[in-house]
Amino acid sequence: MTDQHIQTVRKSWRLLREVDPHLLGEVFYKRLFLKYPATRSLFKGSMTEQYEKFVVMLSFIVARIDRFDLIRAEVADLARRHEGYGVKPAHYALVGDALLWTLEQGLGHDWNEDVRRAWQACYQTLTEAMLEKV
Repeated sequence: MTDQHIQTVRKSWRLLREVDPHLLGEVFYKRLFLKYPATRSLFKGSMTEQYEKFVVMLSFIVARIDRFDLIRAEVADLARRHEGYGVKPAHYALVGDALLWTLEQGLGHDWNEDVRRAWQACYQTLTEAMLEKV
């Protein structure tokens, strides 16, 4: 990720932090399950709790993306937990697709090609780190 990517991700995430985390999480998971129905079986617990975990984890990552080495241990733990839930490497692309769609919907007129590229770079960085641990 470039410094510009980092700044763009942070700026756009600040805009989305004003959205109710429940709504943001609900939109993301509804999109994921609608487009990729087989992913629904990976989630056993309360989706309300999952919505909040989704937003908290994104906030954690965005806040530290410029110091990714400092969060590698947490990312590795996240990858191991996901593996335990049945997440396979192929699922990461599906989640990335739903994430970018959700961000685009949430940002509306603030979404553009630069924002898309920045979030793709962010998600790619996270995915690569998680797949190293799987």
